[in-house]
Amino acid sequence: MKNLRLLLLILLIAGISSCEKKNELQSGIWRGELAVSGDRKAPFLFEVEKHGADSATVTLLNGEERVELTGVTFHGDTLIIPIVAYDAEIRGFVTNDRIEGKFIKNYIENDPGVSFTAVYGVEERFKPAAQPATQQIDGKWEVLFLSEEGDTTRNVGIFKTDGGIVTGSILTNSGDLRFLEGAYTDQGVQLSAFSGLSPYFIDLAFTDDTLFEGTFYTTHGTTRLSGRKNDAAVLADAYSLTGLKEGYETLSFTLPDLEGNRVSLSDERYRGKVVIVSILGSWCPNCLDEMAFLAPWYDANKDRGVEIIGIAFERKDDEAYAKKTISRLKERYHTGYPILFGGAVGKENVTGVLPELDNFSGYPTTIFIDKQGKVRKIHTGFNGPATGLFYTEFIEDFNALVDSLLTE
Repeated sequence: MKNLRLLLLILLIAGISSCEKKNELQSGIWRGELAVSGDRKAPFLFEVEKHGADSATVTLLNGEERVELTGVTFHGDTLIIPIVAYDAEIRGFVTNDRIEGKFIKNYIENDPGVSFTAVYGVEERFKPAAQPATQQIDGKWEVLFLSEEGDTTRNVGIFKTDGGIVTGSILTNSGDLRFLEGAYTDQGVQLSAFSGLSPYFIDLAFTDDTLFEGTFYTTHGTTRLSGRKNDAAVLADAYSLTGLKEGYETLSFTLPDLEGNRVSLSDERYRGKVVIVSILGSWCPNCLDEMAFLAPWYDANKDRGVEIIGIAFERKDDEAYAKKTISRLKERYHTGYPILFGGAVGKENVTGVLPELDNFSGYPTTIFIDKQGKVRKIHTGFNGPATGLFYTEFIEDFNALVDSLLTE
C-alpha cells in the first residue's frame, strides 16, 4: 500500500511538472494575431525575453521597428503585457505554446477587448504563397482611400521587397501608417503592423503591373483602397492645410504644465526667441515619432535661442489622468521642454484653446513662431522613420526653416 501511495505521489508530481512546462511562457519569437473588422486577423511578430519565472520583456517586430514593452508579468498561466505608451495591455492564458486572450484599452471603461492569439516558434508573419504574384510592388504609388460616403483622400505608398518580404508604409497628410511588413499572395500583397495602439491589416490585389485594388482593415472598420504606380506621387503641401484666421498673426494661450504652473508665450522664457509649438497627444503614434525627433533636437539646439512647447490633448478631460499620461511621455523621451495640458482630444477643444487657428485637421500640428511672436508657418502631420526619404527631407526642411528664423 505504501508503495502504491508513493507511486501515485510521483505520478501526481510529474503531472504537475508536465503541466507547468506546457504552460510556461517561452523565450523567443511568437506569431500573434489580433482581430480586425470583416472577420479578418492582423498578424504580427513579437519576441519574448524572460527575466526569471514570472517577468519578461516583449518586443514588437515590424520591419525595422522594435517596440520594447517592459513590465511583462506571468503568474501561473496568466500573462499580462502592459503597453504603457497607449494605456493598454494584452491579457492572455498560456497553454501548450499558445496564448489566447484580449487586447484591452484601459482608458475605455469596461472595454470588452479585441481577440488575441499567439503561437510560439512561428517566425513568418504571412505564410508564403505557393505561386506568388509575378508583379512587384516596389516603388512609389499614388494610393486613394475610398470611404463609404464617397470621400476620397490622396496618399502616397512606398514599398520594397527583400527576400520575398515586403516592407514600407503609406503616407497621409496626418502622418504615416508606420512600419508595414508583409508578403506576396497569389494575387497581390498582404501587409500588417502592430506597434501597440491599433492593428493594421492591408490586403491588395494587382489588376495589372501598375494598378492594385484592396482593403485596409482596422478594429474600427474597413476602407477600400486603390493604387496607381507613380514615381511622382506627392502629398498635399503640409504647410498649406492649416493656417491662421484672417486678421491674426499671433497665438494667445495660457495653460498648465505638469506642476500646475501657468505657461504663456508672453513669459520671459519665450521673449525674443524662435518658438515651436507642437499640438499632440500621448495616444498618437505620429506624435510619438515627432517627439522622438524633437526631444533630442531641442537638447542640441536650445542654446541657439529656440524653445519648444507641447500642447497635449488627451483621451480624458481629467488633469490627474493627463498628468499621468504626459509624465510617461516626457520620461520615455527625456523631454526637456514643457508639455501643457489642453483638454480632451477633439477639434473643437483645439480650436477652443487656439481660436486663431483655421482648419485644424490633425495631430501632430507644428507651429513655427518667429522672434517677434508672429506665426510664420504651420505644418500638419508627421511622416516618421518608416517613410525613409520623406523623413530625411522633413528634417532638412525643418532645420532650414528654424535656421532662417534664427538669423532674422
